[in-house]
Amino acid sequence: MMVQHRKAFSLITSIFVIVMMATVGILVMNMTSKTIKETTGQYRKEQAVLLAKSYTELAIMAVTANDRPNGCIQKVNGKDIIADSDSGKGYDVVTRIYYIGKDSTANLDGNCDSASILSKDVETDGSDLQIIVDVYVRYKELDNTNADWITYHRRTLQKI
Repeated sequence: MMVQHRKAFSLITSIFVIVMMATVGILVMNMTSKTIKETTGQYRKEQAVLLAKSYTELAIMAVTANDRPNGCIQKVNGKDIIADSDSGKGYDVVTRIYYIGKDSTANLDGNCDSASILSKDVETDGSDLQIIVDVYVRYKELDNTNADWITYHRRTLQKI
């Protein structure tokens, strides 16, 4: 009779150990899943920050290389960067350029939308024209493409 009692105790012990191991395994998988999601989100945001910096530099180079009396650059946009942005896998970049300064009166009036000229009364030493570059980088979470867009915004003031 004693032998059967020990077998029953061993069975209960082994079931308890299996349940505990399964619980620990589920907990580890849950933590791993959360860590992967956070890391992916952090990576996507860092990519958006780098794209915003790059498009800011591109906008500044485009304005400085442009012959302003012949034209005014107001936008530098990028769509489907790295992958298809509509599917949520890529990035959508919108860049707006606004002009400030005395030079905007002489060189930009006929060529720029009035909304792109913020002020004609600002004077600074060394430069008669400044620009404000607004860059908006939109992206979605990779695992939830039906969610709302996440937008990173960067604003830069640059003397030209």
